[in-house]
Amino acid sequence: MSDATLHAIAQNPDDFAVQIADQIESFLVAVTEVAKGDEPGSTVPFLLLEVSQLLLAGGRLGAHEDFLPDERYEPDPGPEPDADGLRENLARLLDPVDVYSEVFDPYAPRTAPVAARISDDLADVITDLGHGMVHYRAGRTAEALWWWQFSYFSNWGPTASAVLRALQSVLIHVRLNQPLEELDGLDTDQDLGDEALEVEAGRVMAEEIGTPLGIRQVR
Repeated sequence: MSDATLHAIAQNPDDFAVQIADQIESFLVAVTEVAKGDEPGSTVPFLLLEVSQLLLAGGRLGAHEDFLPDERYEPDPGPEPDADGLRENLARLLDPVDVYSEVFDPYAPRTAPVAARISDDLADVITDLGHGMVHYRAGRTAEALWWWQFSYFSNWGPTASAVLRALQSVLIHVRLNQPLEELDGLDTDQDLGDEALEVEAGRVMAEEIGTPLGIRQVR
């Protein structure tokens, strides 16, 4: 982000907040619609598009200087929205590629990959974003920007980036007609090291994943 852009944001913080809020609101609405399952054949491509666009908002928040809330202690936003229904619907739509492996910190030497679920991660991201949206809708713009920026660095940014890589990998396998290695028995409840993960991911799917995943080819 250029110095001129950063200066413009500093001069018009409300405009920046509106833009970020619009991007986040668009993501929340879109993923909620995808989770309804009305177009199961487009689940992975739509999620890839939405997560990519969300990370643009995250990049803008990350490039900005630190936001500071108006109050020392966070005002009570009320009960957190329940994302369990969305999580379950996404898990059903994404089966059998919901579980994937991820390395949390690429700069940590010899870090073992861990198992994660796209459905869990997206529900987690939505919970973070929704928390900030409650503040924004209540007129607490500074609090919302602080929360979105802080949680971008601490949780939803890395989580969304991991989901993006997983979704991208699924489409790569489909579009390039490459059979996907099956994570045989891999689950998020397991603590796997490198060797165990290789064993779990050793078998190759017998069928192409295009039809089972319900991913249509887009020309």
